[in-house]
Amino acid sequence: MIHIYCGDGKGKTTASVGLAVRAAGGGLRVLFAQFLKARMTGELAVLGSISNITVMRAPANNKFTYQMTEEELDENAKANSEFLAEIMKITRRDDYDVVVLDESITAASVDVLSEDELRKFVESFDRTRELVLTGRVPLQWMIEDADYVTDMEKIKHPYDTGVQARKGIEF
Repeated sequence: MIHIYCGDGKGKTTASVGLAVRAAGGGLRVLFAQFLKARMTGELAVLGSISNITVMRAPANNKFTYQMTEEELDENAKANSEFLAEIMKITRRDDYDVVVLDESITAASVDVLSEDELRKFVESFDRTRELVLTGRVPLQWMIEDADYVTDMEKIKHPYDTGVQARKGIEF
């Protein structure tokens, strides 16, 4: 089935990590692939230590996309396209039960991942396995294709008052 964790609230990646850990604990093989994130995060250290979870990360720029130049955006888009192509090859070759594409929705919505390529991947995905997409605003076709859609709504967040992301909590 296809799962979507979306919205402007905290918890999208956390929910996908929780599902990956639960699946691994149940003996399933998990591919956890991250787009857009350059910083090393606490969950990656833990996920990488679990034998039946494979972690992959797209090459990422240390800037938010709205801070990037056109050249940096183009480089990022090319790298993300190559990363998704690599994921496609791996998931066709290897028998992963759960595939997480963290921040793939956001990458597609800010044009650093081809929406068409992501759609081809989703539509060709073997529905006997689980596919998880995360990001802020899913496109309508994503919602229609999904079996689960969970919207994380932000009511209040410390970032709004100037508190920066904290290690172990937000990353």
